[in-house]
Amino acid sequence: MVRVAILVDNKVVALRPQGLKAEWGFSALIEADEPILFDAGQTGIAFENFQLLGLPTPKKIVLSHGHYDHTGGLMPFLKKGVKLYTHPDAFLPRYYRGEYIGIPFRREQIEDRAEIIEHREPVEVSKKVWALGEIPREFETALLKDSYIIREGKKEEDEIKDDQSLAIKTDKGILLVLGCCHSGLRNTIRWAEEVTGDEVRFIVGGTHLIAYKPEEIKEIVSKLEFEFIAPCHCTGLKAEFLLMEMVGERFKMVGSGSIIEV
Repeated sequence: MVRVAILVDNKVVALRPQGLKAEWGFSALIEADEPILFDAGQTGIAFENFQLLGLPTPKKIVLSHGHYDHTGGLMPFLKKGVKLYTHPDAFLPRYYRGEYIGIPFRREQIEDRAEIIEHREPVEVSKKVWALGEIPREFETALLKDSYIIREGKKEEDEIKDDQSLAIKTDKGILLVLGCCHSGLRNTIRWAEEVTGDEVRFIVGGTHLIAYKPEEIKEIVSKLEFEFIAPCHCTGLKAEFLLMEMVGERFKMVGSGSIIEV
């Protein structure tokens, strides 16, 4: 069995334990062959909720991409022996509408506490758990307008090529855990299936459907097959309610403190 604990999300839906908090951000702990942290939220709230939930300490961390709301809470999770998997672009300075939205730490600060493993290709970070790396894009993407990165001193449009997700192979199919899914939901599912050789049956995390109009969401989701979807963070509440209406019992409402088992 695989368990996914949402450490932080934009909302709290779990009644216990008391004291769980929310923020604009995302973090999840995956318990498969070993515990793996996927993203760390915006501040220290992910770590606070992690302690409240009494979860096992991860020695492997995967970053979905280099935005502040997925990396700002990283430091409390770092210590000697921890391996951090990420795309090299995650460390580039990045801006949205003129404001800095990248990792709020210098690379050297992270290297002092953990081993950084950069990758563009898919990596099996643990048994039957893949960090998907750069995701080929054939269908729609969810990028940010007026955003750019600084590469070797030059400004360029930010295509968020570092966006990746986690694909976990279970006895029932692939469990896909998304950070923000800037690469696009259909692209990410297709790539996860190509990498793992199995079908995506379960979807958890930020889908970035907030970027689309209702008719576009209906078009995207109507092409998908899954046993359940548990969207949060950048999905947006309007899109979550639309999904709930569209897929019925296959929809799971999740937030800080939610535990999902497959």
